[in-house]
Amino acid sequence: MVMAHEVYPVATREMSERRRALAPEIHDAFTNFSAAVFRAGALPEVTKQLIAVAVAHTTQCPYCIRGHTQLARAKGATDEQIMEAIWVAAEMRAGGAYAHAAVALDALSEQG
Repeated sequence: MVMAHEVYPVATREMSERRRALAPEIHDAFTNFSAAVFRAGALPEVTKQLIAVAVAHTTQCPYCIRGHTQLARAKGATDEQIMEAIWVAAEMRAGGAYAHAAVALDALSEQG
């Protein structure tokens, strides 16, 4: 069995520093953008983190799943809220396959 750390390297401070060193302006722009996105606005920070948890599960990014799950909890989300956000992601992902069945059904009807 392949362990996650064998596929996805552990994110380290050195890795982050290297990412910044290789493209500092872009790195800083992204960091500022991220901070602005997750700052409280029309949506509170906890809601934004719950959205991020759901999206992270949809995009299947292990780093985002871990980070935003931890941030959601730190912003006050309960374990139950985090799990419900994950279930929303699961339904939306499954819903995409269900909805796209229309394309297959349309193709089948063309063949007569």
